[in-house]
Amino acid sequence: MHVKAVIDGTTVRLGQDGASLYEQGGYGRPDGAGLRLAFEEALYLLLRGKIEVPGHTFESLLATFAGTPDFLRRFLVYRDIRERGYVIQPGPQDFRVFRRGEKPGRGRSQYLVRVISERAVIGFDRMAADGATALHMRKTYVLAVVDDENELTYYEVKMPDLPSVESPPLPSFTGAYAGTAVVAAVPESAGSEERAWFGTPLDAGRLMLSPLEIIYLRARGKLAVAGDPEGEEVFLARVAAADAELAEKQAVYTHLRDLGYMPRTAYKFGHHFRVYTGKKKHSEMLVHALPPRAEMPMSIISRSVRLAHSVRKKMLFACVNEDMIRYIEFGRIKL
Repeated sequence: MHVKAVIDGTTVRLGQDGASLYEQGGYGRPDGAGLRLAFEEALYLLLRGKIEVPGHTFESLLATFAGTPDFLRRFLVYRDIRERGYVIQPGPQDFRVFRRGEKPGRGRSQYLVRVISERAVIGFDRMAADGATALHMRKTYVLAVVDDENELTYYEVKMPDLPSVESPPLPSFTGAYAGTAVVAAVPESAGSEERAWFGTPLDAGRLMLSPLEIIYLRARGKLAVAGDPEGEEVFLARVAAADAELAEKQAVYTHLRDLGYMPRTAYKFGHHFRVYTGKKKHSEMLVHALPPRAEMPMSIISRSVRLAHSVRKKMLFACVNEDMIRYIEFGRIKL
């Protein structure tokens, strides 16, 4: 016998005969002797023939609920996760998802899920706040992206604290300006690792240092420029005039170098840096530097993640604030 339900404001109410849906399947929330269901739960249970809503078919109830903003996307995600064998309930973002085989009162939730459109614009300040909330709650933060053909893609969002790594000591360079570059003599130890991956070789005895390398090495007292006619501020102004992203790139480059990482340009990958730890021959991360209050379309993030995964790298966005740099990592997952 199907349980009868009544629409009550923004929820659907079941009588005492609906209690088993909560006890056995983790649906809804107890409400006195009865049960209250979110719209997504009610529509799913109607679809599966578990409840009746007098006067409604699945199609008419869907049409009724569709007036609620973003309802259809949330329902598609709810249905997908339920049919993967998880108990899912409305939660701090859109949903919280319990560990497989667990449910309310008899287990812990594992994921906090936020549902968005493929056309969503991601604000990194909010993303960082949501990620920090999930981390504090010891949950995995997941973006469920619904594309324009109603297909779903899940992304895990992490807030990694990059650990320090061992790296070669900073070499010392001497050279001369060539525009916004410096042509420097190759140090006695000429290998890439020995020179900590600074510079691009011109020939056996010379290499070119990029603006970010020049700024970093000068700040650390490791670069002497012969006949230097300008101070650091003048050089910075010249470089900044040619690079609107210099401030955030410099901040992230400096932070990575100080932790022992070796960042190099990732222009060929469409990002600012490919980052080496020195442990492997190839770079292990792609890092894109972002200014405060940055926003980015989800479609661009999706392309970045797919590219990074295809070349076996992690995709990190580095959010530059006044007092810190926060890294946000996106990775596709299968629930």
